[in-house]
Amino acid sequence: MGRLFGTDGVRGLANGRLTAELALDLSVSAAHVLGERGTFAGHRPVAVVGTDTRVSGEFLSAAVVAGLTSAGVDVLILGDLPTPGVAYLTGALGADLGVMLSASHNPMPDNGIKFLARGGVKLDDAIEDAIEKRMQEPWERPIGGDVGRIRRHPTAIEEYAAHLVGTVSHDLSGLRVVLDCANGAASVVGPKALRDAGAEVIAIAAEPDGLNINDGCGSTHLDGLQRAVVEHGADVGFALDGDADRCLAVDARGEVVDGDQILAVLALALRERGELHADTVVATVMSNLGFVQAMRGAGIGVLQTKVGDRYVLEAMKTLGHTLGGEQSGHVIMSRHATTGDGVLTALQVLDRMAATSASIDELAGVMNRLPQVLLNVPGVDKSRADDDFVVAAAVAEAEAELGDSGRVLLRQSGTEPLVRVMVEASSHAQAASIAARLADVVRAQLAL
Repeated sequence: MGRLFGTDGVRGLANGRLTAELALDLSVSAAHVLGERGTFAGHRPVAVVGTDTRVSGEFLSAAVVAGLTSAGVDVLILGDLPTPGVAYLTGALGADLGVMLSASHNPMPDNGIKFLARGGVKLDDAIEDAIEKRMQEPWERPIGGDVGRIRRHPTAIEEYAAHLVGTVSHDLSGLRVVLDCANGAASVVGPKALRDAGAEVIAIAAEPDGLNINDGCGSTHLDGLQRAVVEHGADVGFALDGDADRCLAVDARGEVVDGDQILAVLALALRERGELHADTVVATVMSNLGFVQAMRGAGIGVLQTKVGDRYVLEAMKTLGHTLGGEQSGHVIMSRHATTGDGVLTALQVLDRMAATSASIDELAGVMNRLPQVLLNVPGVDKSRADDDFVVAAAVAEAEAELGDSGRVLLRQSGTEPLVRVMVEASSHAQAASIAARLADVVRAQLAL
């Protein structure tokens, strides 16, 4: 069996790989590891626990709460709340530990457990490894008054919404917005925060029933949002995912504005306000070349990391950068959040629209998004992808053909025996042709 923790907590089929027993064991072990590392030193520990709207969150959160309280940790139950909301309240309430039950944009049958340390930050790999190693070990159980207590925190939505609205500098009155809540964790707090900031909000996919999260809606299914924006004559639309840690946008014509474009808009806004640390934005190697070119043309540096918001977060934390994100819509603004926050992102884009009296498509026009083709090549020995001479020669030939007008990226999958071939070019036809040619080379040279 491989490592239990993935790039974003422990995730899998609820009641399949991810059982109540596993959730309980993980929570007990997390309490022990964090306690022994001094997190709980000198006081009775407190944890906050939040969920998205999946029906499996009911039994999994019960198991997490049972594990924590059996280990002597008091628990505040937040209810359905976005992952960034749980992170915010972990810090705001002075909790020692935060736990979020969510599988983000995954289909409803999946679920996940994300642990957050004091301050609402993700655990590092060493702590996750220690939690995994300590599971199911013998331990001395507290009894009597030493067991943890359980309380509900009924004002979680109001407190988190107030925090979000407090980041906005301009009145959003006059802006009509469609918000696709993915029938997920932001179904209440998302529309509330935007309305409290002054916007007129048409909420769609905001009636969760435990079964319909991410079902044909949200940031991975933009068709409904595109139609709704045009039908309602809205200025802009935003799509969240199940736990609302990512956000994509749609302009008044129904055209998609992706995470790179959103990042470009916010980078310019922060630089204008003197809030973009070192005039640099953090992105991943999958960011569109058009984004990189636009930022450099504006005098803004781009630091690129491996794919995954945790790598963006690590770079931001280490170097002090204030803005980072991914093409998928994870946008991290470290002055206001410790993780990607979809509702915060929507509010900051609206704030920029109000400040400039410009439409989202005018703002996003700062960058020219190059056509991008991504092909997965399965059934290959991915470990040889960086060392094969023929593959390297084919990549070099493609890069010479593209020159400064495009780029090539070969990336090994972290979980499957496949290599991802990504090509950007000035036309989709050229990108598709070069990607297909490289995929054939990878398939022939690295076949298992």
